[in-house]
Amino acid sequence: MQLETLKIFCDVVRWASFSRGARENEISQSSASQAVHQLESRLGVKLIDRSKRPLVLTPQGKVYYEGCKDLVERYMEVENRVKALHDEHNVVGTVTVASIYSVGLSHMTRFVQRFMQTYPGAKVKLEFLHPTRVVESVLSEDADLGLVSYPKRRPELNVTPWRDEPMTLVVYPRHPLASFDSIPVDRLTGERFVSFDEDLSIRRAIDRYLRSQNVHVENSLQFDNIENIKRAVESEAGVAILPLATIERELRAGTLAAVALAGPPLSRPIAIIHKRSKQLGLTASRFFKLLTDEGSRDGDVRASIAEDGLERRPKPEPQPV
Repeated sequence: MQLETLKIFCDVVRWASFSRGARENEISQSSASQAVHQLESRLGVKLIDRSKRPLVLTPQGKVYYEGCKDLVERYMEVENRVKALHDEHNVVGTVTVASIYSVGLSHMTRFVQRFMQTYPGAKVKLEFLHPTRVVESVLSEDADLGLVSYPKRRPELNVTPWRDEPMTLVVYPRHPLASFDSIPVDRLTGERFVSFDEDLSIRRAIDRYLRSQNVHVENSLQFDNIENIKRAVESEAGVAILPLATIERELRAGTLAAVALAGPPLSRPIAIIHKRSKQLGLTASRFFKLLTDEGSRDGDVRASIAEDGLERRPKPEPQPV
């Protein structure tokens, strides 16, 4: 029995589809179906219930899949490491990364491009999920690595601090505060705020910060994600405090303005997580190293945005507020 056949079976199960499993192995759908049928004939049991959509495993199939998945992963990892000994750039395989939405597609795309330029045979599968789903995905081993904000220590996870993203006041361009490069935090008293939902860590961190400065604002709207908050601020529903890195596109387009808060610094911590009981494969390890090496160099988000010219735009004369 060949490991290639076991890999086809595992891919069919992982995608719950013969066609997608076949595509993963660059074979026809009929070839993938035949490979699974050969396994079933050899074992004398049905592994997959084909009468249901998406496909589901039989009880025997579940036991067989769990054992085969581990076997195939270990074999592929051994091959990967042997090839890399001959050529350190000869790294193949896929690393799956689950990330919170607000890390930003454009930001993560830069890391993915650098990685694939360095390791042309490797692939990065990037998924953007709700914070709770990021953790669940890593714990269930659907993702090798996760990117989360305000990480909580858990015995099942390794948590590696990645970057601290400075937070800034975000206003629509016609707002009176848009005229200023920076303002004292207490100037926010009485402002209408577009806020995060109360159950999110970032909302609690912002609320603590404002309370520490004796600032009271009017929370007019609440959302569970940064994209909706940005759209609300653009429509002049209020102002917000957001990570500076999340508004790069809007700053370039001139649809939002960033105003620094003079006072104690406020930042959002981002961490990389992975399952403690699962050893990272070579591909995942190399991507983890790139994130930690390059992420630390990219840590000063405000400086990198200034270098792009986003903060050099001429501002109108300050207006009284």
